[in-house]
Amino acid sequence: MSPIKDFIVSYEAPNEKGFISQGDTIAGTVTFTLTKETELKVLVVKVKGNARVHWTEGTGDRRKSRTAHRRYLKLKEYLVPENDKGTALPKGANCFKFRFTIPQEDMPSSFKGLHGRIVYMLEAKMSRSWRPSSVVQKELKFVSKSLLHPGSVMCPQSGSVEKDKGEVQMSATVNMKVCSPGDTLTVVAKIRNSSSKKLKPKVSLQQRIVYRAEACTDVSDLRLYKMEGDTITSGSEETFSCQVKIPGDANCTIQNCEILSVEHYVKVYLDISFAIDPEVKFPLVVIHSSLAALQSGQAVGPYPAGAFGAPTYTDFPPPAFPPGPYPVLAGPGAYGYPAPDPSQHANMTSGYNNQWPQPAAPYGFSNAAPPPFQQGTEPPPYMSLFSPPQDDLGRTGSDYKN
Repeated sequence: MSPIKDFIVSYEAPNEKGFISQGDTIAGTVTFTLTKETELKVLVVKVKGNARVHWTEGTGDRRKSRTAHRRYLKLKEYLVPENDKGTALPKGANCFKFRFTIPQEDMPSSFKGLHGRIVYMLEAKMSRSWRPSSVVQKELKFVSKSLLHPGSVMCPQSGSVEKDKGEVQMSATVNMKVCSPGDTLTVVAKIRNSSSKKLKPKVSLQQRIVYRAEACTDVSDLRLYKMEGDTITSGSEETFSCQVKIPGDANCTIQNCEILSVEHYVKVYLDISFAIDPEVKFPLVVIHSSLAALQSGQAVGPYPAGAFGAPTYTDFPPPAFPPGPYPVLAGPGAYGYPAPDPSQHANMTSGYNNQWPQPAAPYGFSNAAPPPFQQGTEPPPYMSLFSPPQDDLGRTGSDYKN
């Protein structure tokens, strides 16, 4: 029977929402009870971040599996240094404190989807000679700051389209391009129908998840919201407006993962019977609600790496670009964890450490701005607000080698 009882890893969340981000400190404890004096080869605590996608395609003999994996984070701290001869720990309750600082690196947010996931995990592992290792884990909610574009929340987007040499014209505007789950967008479209057909304005909020592996892709499209306006008869002009609410459980945008991406856009289009529907797409960046204050342009400052606890080392190369602005966090001593007592075991820290451009217009369409709807009033000009998409992207626990 194992002498190890009540093996638990716990940590103090750095904020009331319970998530972690670049620059945050994770401070916690590993506790367990020994029913007798026990020799350990090593006791180590790790923070790991992994992305993994997997799906199958084809049928029968042509059925194939597609799999890809990326590691974004691995930090570890030795609570009992590795020793093949073993380190004796006393009978009774044992408690070890640890502290990590999440590096200022470009890492994607946590995500779970049908064919892939991005998972960040806190793990404690205890090894004894000639015995199976004991492992406990706790999943971490990671929210990336990599998508922050301070001051761009209320930047409106505009676009226009026409069909059949100007017989049908539409210009549309959405009041923001960066939003959070629960936010409400305002969409306004001006339509001029000089054709002989009736048409109906419609708006939809779309989500697209793209999984990538082995030079193949698997795409999942989901409509999150849809609304339609009144029919516009031949020879008339109308203005259609509506409110589009981002669902509270919507996934956040992911643009910085090589094997998995999440994108959102608002599509404004005209439903015309027996014809190709003219449309305008507006890309959205959905960020975690807790980052809204930073996104709105509040003062922030660079966060110096390594300002907390023992130094952390990483096997990852430094980023090819300077880290973005992050809020200045509290100094050493936060969370009430003093420096390790010299009488305790030495804790050695080591570590391993889109946008949607306007598509080419279908046959019979033009993306040029339409003529004025009425004397002296021009529709909003088309604005190219986003750069081309970045085709960037977890198995946890025993799925990966330690």
